[in-house]
Formats: sequence, C-alpha cells, structure tokens
Amino acid sequence: MCAAILHDTVEDTETSYDELVATFGLKIADIVMEVTDDKSLHWTERKEAQVNHAPHISREAKLVKLADKICNLRDMLACPPANWKIERRVAYFHWAARVVEGMRGTNASMETIFDALFSQHEGMT
Repeated sequence: MCAAILHDTVEDTETSYDELVATFGLKIADIVMEVTDDKSLHWTERKEAQVNHAPHISREAKLVKLADKICNLRDMLACPPANWKIERRVAYFHWAARVVEGMRGTNASMETIFDALFSQHEGMT
C-alpha cells in the first residue's frame, strides 16, 4: 500500500530515493523506483519505456502499476482532462493496454477490472 500511495513521488516532487529509503525502507523505495519514469526522456520515450519495462519489474511493482492504470482509466472515463481531445484519450487507453499486456498473469482480478474499463473506451467516441 505504501508503494502504491508513493508511486509518483519521485516523478512529481523533489523527493529522492535516499529519502524514501530513510523514511519507508528499502523494499518500498525499490518498488517506487521500479514504477518511476525517467523524466530525462521525452514524454513519448517515457511512455514507450513503460511498455518495454513493465514485463521485467517485480510482482509488487506490477501490482502498483496495474492499480495505477485502473485508476487512470476510471478517471479518464469519469472526468477526462478538459484539454484532451477524444483522440488523445483513446490513444491513452490503447497505450495503457500495451503496458498491461506485458504484465498479464500478475493478478487476474485486477486484469479483469482493467479489461472491463478498457472496453468502455469505445463509448467515448
């Protein structure tokens, strides 16, 4: 749970890996780092890196990433960003599906929830 709550901390704040280790321990910090994007990359490269990296992260990190993608799809369906055109929202759904595809077999229940949300994107157009 801690890693899930902290999953965007390094990306979105000035918090360092060492601070995470000192406060939450090595295991939590390592999971957070597994799901942290490399902000030195252009956003398109970061998104592609997630697709390529997802199959190789720990089971714990995959659970965090699955939960994040589920939450993001729910948000996108319920209250999409006002400045995102429909094409961008649909593209997000397809990109998220590519990330999740590399983590299949991690948690059947979460994958079923993701799939149900993904199927709803067709109603967005």
